[in-house]
Amino acid sequence: MKPKTIRIKYCTNCLFPSTKPDLVFNKDGVCNACTNYFNRPKIKWKDREKEFQLLVERIKNHSRWDCIIPVSGGKDSTYQALKVKEYGLKPLLVNSRTCDLSKIGRENLDNLRDLGFDMIEVLPNPKLRSKLNLIGLREVGDISWPEHIGMFTIPFTIAVQFNISTIFYGENAQHEYGGPEHFVNNNFQDRRWLEEIGGMLGLRLDDVLSLEDIDSKDIEIYRFPEHQLLAEKKIKAYYLGYFFRWNGLTNYIVSQANGLKTLGKPVEGSLVDYENLDNHQNGIHEYFKILKHGYGRITDQASILIRRNLISRNQGLDFVRKNEVKFPWSYLDKPLSEILAPLNLSIEEFVKICDSFTNKKIFKINEEGKLIKDEFGNLTKLNYDN
Repeated sequence: MKPKTIRIKYCTNCLFPSTKPDLVFNKDGVCNACTNYFNRPKIKWKDREKEFQLLVERIKNHSRWDCIIPVSGGKDSTYQALKVKEYGLKPLLVNSRTCDLSKIGRENLDNLRDLGFDMIEVLPNPKLRSKLNLIGLREVGDISWPEHIGMFTIPFTIAVQFNISTIFYGENAQHEYGGPEHFVNNNFQDRRWLEEIGGMLGLRLDDVLSLEDIDSKDIEIYRFPEHQLLAEKKIKAYYLGYFFRWNGLTNYIVSQANGLKTLGKPVEGSLVDYENLDNHQNGIHEYFKILKHGYGRITDQASILIRRNLISRNQGLDFVRKNEVKFPWSYLDKPLSEILAPLNLSIEEFVKICDSFTNKKIFKINEEGKLIKDEFGNLTKLNYDN
């Protein structure tokens, strides 16, 4: 029997769908990501900057480094490092090695260091990482599961080791993309955020011990430091996007002026050439978001541009319809077969995993309930009536 299709509701201002987790619409059909953005002019940014300056004075010269900034080398982390330096802080940059580092990702990390910053790169065991990639993909449909944990836990671990009390992340994603109200206006990030929002997807670290032959000591690097230890050392993580108006396009312009390299053509599954340049696995990660929820990175990007009146809603919808739902045969020009090789996973096995996570209420299926695909393996999305 065919599953019933669901009628997807779309924001009347941007292109965010009702299938997006934690998205809320007001009585006019406008999503909370848009209302958050529209409310930004009401924020007293001068007061927020003064709040930041008081924080700077409190942490300045606290140790050899004043703060930690988790970095990938991309436009946002480059901007973050330059921004805190502008206020006289000396940050320690912490990079938790991505799962499949690209050449351009390596170059941008080197550029960030060459701008005059100290950096620690943490390189988790690649064999274990590949196991965790496969577990994340099979169990919760997220090949980047270990990366999403490590990018938040590792900077806190480094903060504990070096007695650095302050960590600065960039945007509050719940404010920019819509999320639970109790996270939207936070100026800080904590363990609760990681467990509820930050990418664990209900799969706990200890769960993997029963799924693979993995020693508990091997996954310590992915564990969040104990709350009591963080409290004793007064370690706290803040969003720079709380203190300053956050704009990814501005971040890109500033970062490019300071040596950031871009792909020179739109990244697969993207409208631009300057985002998500460090990890070859990112195309798979974004594709599973499409399979589960019916939207991907192009919808995110187009919606941000619509809110800022840089494109019309119809233009954004046209971009999405033409480019978004495509099978990830490559990412950053690396073939899918090579991306899957460290996981010992064939394309055929990968497709089976994809199909198991595909929401058949969102994509076209035949009378037997099987997904309909074109010659390139692309699905067709239902309910494009925006």
